[in-house]
Amino acid sequence: MKAYILEVMETEGLYYNYYKIALLLRRKFNLTINKKKVYRLCRELDVLRP
Repeated sequence: MKAYILEVMETEGLYYNYYKIALLLRRKFNLTINKKKVYRLCRELDVLRP
């Protein structure tokens, strides 16, 4: 999961919030993931915006 989030952040997700990243992960990689899990992973990877 972390690799997918980092890949999204490197390409087009630099300005996305965690909710939009969750939608993108569902559409692009066909993952079953909700915004809460994406928030926790983004916080763990230290890629959350203020």
